[in-house]
Amino acid sequence: MKARLSFALAGVLSAAAAGIAFADDDARTAPAVKLLTTIPVPINPKAAPPSTGMKSFDISWVDAGTELYYLADRSNQTVDVVDARHNRFVKQIMGGFRGFTGSNDTSGPNGVQVAGNFLFVTDAPSRVVTIDLRTDNVVGEVHTCKPPSAPPACVISPNRADELAYDPEDSLILAVNNADDPPYATFIRVDRNTGALSWVASISFADATNGAEQPVWHAGTGRFYISIPQIGPNPQDGAVKRINPTTHAVEATYPVRFCQPAGLTVGPNGDLLVGCSVAFDEAGNAWARDPNGAAPAAKPESVIIDARNGSIDRRVQGVGGNDEVWYNPGDNRYYLAARNQPGGSSPGNANFSPVLGIIDARTMTLDQVVPTFNQAPGSAHSVAVDPRNNHALVPLPVNNIVHDCHTGCIAVYGSPRRGERDDD
Repeated sequence: MKARLSFALAGVLSAAAAGIAFADDDARTAPAVKLLTTIPVPINPKAAPPSTGMKSFDISWVDAGTELYYLADRSNQTVDVVDARHNRFVKQIMGGFRGFTGSNDTSGPNGVQVAGNFLFVTDAPSRVVTIDLRTDNVVGEVHTCKPPSAPPACVISPNRADELAYDPEDSLILAVNNADDPPYATFIRVDRNTGALSWVASISFADATNGAEQPVWHAGTGRFYISIPQIGPNPQDGAVKRINPTTHAVEATYPVRFCQPAGLTVGPNGDLLVGCSVAFDEAGNAWARDPNGAAPAAKPESVIIDARNGSIDRRVQGVGGNDEVWYNPGDNRYYLAARNQPGGSSPGNANFSPVLGIIDARTMTLDQVVPTFNQAPGSAHSVAVDPRNNHALVPLPVNNIVHDCHTGCIAVYGSPRRGERDDD
């Protein structure tokens, strides 16, 4: 444990050395976050079938060292790259990705994460690749194996490999097949020098009855964690599982009720923020709009737990219906892509008003919700934050409501500073 705590501290110190400003713990009120600008996403002329703009996309990631933002863009069959410092589109990386098939379960790319010079990307069918960012070439590729199969007799699911996490201590990826029943995850070894990938082991989540969502690596505990929306027959019963990277086994299951856990991110003080994908009502049932106002009121919330034992530190009221969530050390706040926040109307779903939720990690209270935008088949369910300027990047699908979003765009949210544009 001492070595792992030293590793975590080294990460903080290296971030500080890179010029990232960390928030202090005084009681000053954080400035309001607004829409600052939008960055148009170009159509990839090489997409097949031809792209008509970014309508389907998935997870995003900011590399703090380079301030580059990466987005899994299914519509364009690329990973889109944006300069988060200057709000400029940089390029689209081709990796032989499946694209959008009409079903998220068989589409890709899906999950993205950067480690040094390598970009890890998940795809369909059950595919994980390494892209060398110095050349933008695929230098590693492996397929996840459906348990109990293993190479060379690997049973490859036609469904996508979805979200992933990377353990730099053991040089391991944990990639999740969420659309299979039961869902499963695969441990994949990364060659630190070449980026080559090799299958290690697979683990099934037999008690998961509604897929499996975001995995994360926690340096402080030396463990993977993964959100499980539902355990057993009751929609109210979800969980976060703790996974040992050495034994490739689930060590503990932490119950998280009235949440349907989806997004997951490592916060300060050994905490994990669980983004709840479903908003429940005051009676404990999944919320639904009642035009007559007779049904119980909505109770959207997100949950902060202790990674060591699963105890719940706080149920934060006011924001729910999340997918990707992100902790930003630059301002010590959590950012939540709440595409299914109960509220007014939204194109494609009149029961929800998507927002970007912002939670103060120190006080564990909701700071703010900022309107975003859904347009089927896409939704504002992805977020990543640049810790140097505290800008949150939220991809939005093709629409003619948000400025510069006719082919899809990346919306940039932050606290306006002198000389910055404010589009709100």
